[in-house]
Amino acid sequence: LDVALDGLADGSFLSTDQEGHWNPKNRINWVKPGGFYGNMFGYHDVTDNSDSAMEQPLCWITNAFDRSPSELLWVDSKAWGPLNGSLLNISYGYGKIYVVPHETVKGQVQGGMCEFPIARFPTGVMRGRFHPGNGQLYTCGMFAWAGNQQQPGGFYRVRYTGQPVHLPTGLKARTQGMEITFASPVDRAVASDVKRYRVKTWSLKRTAGYGSKHYDEKASQVTGVEVSADGKTVFLKIAGIKPTWSMEIRYSLQGAAGEPVEGTIHNTIHNLQD
Repeated sequence: LDVALDGLADGSFLSTDQEGHWNPKNRINWVKPGGFYGNMFGYHDVTDNSDSAMEQPLCWITNAFDRSPSELLWVDSKAWGPLNGSLLNISYGYGKIYVVPHETVKGQVQGGMCEFPIARFPTGVMRGRFHPGNGQLYTCGMFAWAGNQQQPGGFYRVRYTGQPVHLPTGLKARTQGMEITFASPVDRAVASDVKRYRVKTWSLKRTAGYGSKHYDEKASQVTGVEVSADGKTVFLKIAGIKPTWSMEIRYSLQGAAGEPVEGTIHNTIHNLQD
């Protein structure tokens, strides 16, 4: 279990939890006082193991995307340009950093993750802090067990260079599709092509066993794309969109200068809004 730096004013905080103990996959929780977050082996008096008895996560994280999430971290640094104010998740299992775009709909937080397009760290990454002087991110990590990145330990700097940042900083689930806002503009003509996107969904099952396979996995049809005038926001019209445990959005676009913009978002939808 790892938590985000600095609890929020309402007493809530963010944490990750690991697969197992009635968690079908890893998850990101927005924890509030008195909430139960699905781990039946935790310190609580909950005896009801039904899905409705637990608070829902911000998102479920499937193994292939991040096998072991660690700390969540707010970007509180003007030196990080368009990513300032974003939420990050760092990975012990794969030595990666993810941005976590999210929203609150009908009182429920929901969102997803997208991997930074940088090389993996040689260790799992456990902790991160923004330097109060230069505003850049410093991370440290290690390898102990059940991780892919197995160098014994490391200390790293992640610096914003001022180049365009092609990462999603906004993700909204609408009644007709998904709205994605990028930190930097994409080519509007390329982004308008429905063939540039692939979307699929699947369900999970909570049991006393370890983990869950994917149930009812199926492709979703992108029937149209609307791109904002500034090239930062795309709206994917998705046939039959509805709440789902897990969604994957793959995109193959170009930046405003023609550079490739490739990415994959894994997210959860609890509620849709107009």
